[in-house]
Amino acid sequence: MNVTLAVKQYISKMIEISGPGMKVLLMDKETTSIVSVVYTQSEILQKEVYLFERIDSQNRDCMKHLKAICFLRPTKENVAHLIQELRRPKYSVYFIYFSNVISKSEIKALAEADEQEVVAEVQVSLRNSREPRIQLNESSLFLLICYQQIITKEYELFDFRKTEVPPLLLILDRSDDAITPLLNQWTYQAMVHELLGLNNNRIDLSRVPGISKDLREVVLSAENDEFYANNLYLNFGEIGTNIKNLMEDFQKKKPKGQQKLESISDMKAFVDNYPQFKKMSGTVSKHVTVVGELSRLVSERQLMEVSEVEQELACQNDHSNAQQNVRRLLQNPRVSELDAVRLVMLYALRYERHSSSILSSLMDELSRRGVSERHRRMVQAVVEYGGKRVRGSDLITPTDAVAITKQFFKGLKGVENVYAQHQPLLHDTLDQLIKGRLKDSQFPYLGASSLRDRPQDILVFVIGGATYEEALTVYNLNRSTPGVRIVLGGSTIHNTKSFLEEVMSATGHSSTDRTHGGGRHSSRR
Repeated sequence: MNVTLAVKQYISKMIEISGPGMKVLLMDKETTSIVSVVYTQSEILQKEVYLFERIDSQNRDCMKHLKAICFLRPTKENVAHLIQELRRPKYSVYFIYFSNVISKSEIKALAEADEQEVVAEVQVSLRNSREPRIQLNESSLFLLICYQQIITKEYELFDFRKTEVPPLLLILDRSDDAITPLLNQWTYQAMVHELLGLNNNRIDLSRVPGISKDLREVVLSAENDEFYANNLYLNFGEIGTNIKNLMEDFQKKKPKGQQKLESISDMKAFVDNYPQFKKMSGTVSKHVTVVGELSRLVSERQLMEVSEVEQELACQNDHSNAQQNVRRLLQNPRVSELDAVRLVMLYALRYERHSSSILSSLMDELSRRGVSERHRRMVQAVVEYGGKRVRGSDLITPTDAVAITKQFFKGLKGVENVYAQHQPLLHDTLDQLIKGRLKDSQFPYLGASSLRDRPQDILVFVIGGATYEEALTVYNLNRSTPGVRIVLGGSTIHNTKSFLEEVMSATGHSSTDRTHGGGRHSSRR
């Protein structure tokens, strides 16, 4: 199941229905992001879409020679903006597509606003036509209430055609695994998002020392970047090797002035010294710059050492060694404030109820380091969000003899495993689901039905946001499990910074929420 391709086909169909001629694409904030992810500007220009506008923009010109394709969410705000648009149309004709169902009363209001009869089409897009079985984590009463409200309000969405083996919608709660979003990552896509930030496939590199003007913002899209697509899930060491090999292949065509490429700085120097190569190989230039910045941050923040202790906290059960290593890193001035705080968070989650917990001492250490009050408050907020009292699953790795033996032999496979010991809780959940061993008591079905056959299509949605480490898990399961197709979705894709903002908001610790009392967790459990 290729979600990107499916969305791309929906949008292509919208454009085709409007027929030949110059077009404007009228969108809202969210649908703009959707379109930008699945289409490049050059691709959509080839379909005669020459203008891109926001429905809430107040400064749009009247262009009666353009057809308007409206791709909007059916929110009250968007419907209100569209009503105003139709009362004073700026374009010759309107083809309107909503990403979800719209009420009959809102359709009537739009029809009444269309006094000049400029609307040619109104449709609801992006609907699934196959009825899914729905499983929810039993601890998430909040999810069950929300979903029942959705079914009551948007009943048309759940009028499906029957299929022999229905797809399965698995709804999970981020708070059941608060460890995964706190870990540093070592695969390319996850690492870029964690250290640089990916926003609609774009990376802001404007703060990189010595960055050239044309590389201040770059796009990483697996749909349009073959190198990125091939290296998406490879580890950091393999990425550097692959870039080096690519550049050395090109160098073979240049017998004069050949130079060795032994480091990231050598590669950057090579690109700078070959303007023709830089022009022809923008992709290589882009990735050398990105990997170079990742390498600088890894060194500057001593992330290999930090990550090794993170993995130990997430996967091992040696309290004595863990507290020593965390103390040692907290006393290292090169460890950043964020990394210091996340180490304490991981310790707090892992040894929350340990009889010899030194959490208060570690909090004092953060104060002595000069860590901000906001960051210190985040430690308690993370425990409130995803601690033992809240989560409904056994997040921490089992410590029985069999599990310890497996862990020991896993560690013998090579030093690279030190940074990749952790597997998200999602891996075990999906593995048990595929094998038919997922307990109905922990993951009850919504309604009376249950799953008799192994699901072929599994849609996972994480309320509170998914991670790229979980995306890697889904990718590997899709490759290793023939006949099963898994799609991962979530309310966002987190890195540590965005996850901590989610935690602060959900627990009522953020400045905007404190005045309103408890957050999401206080009202749902």
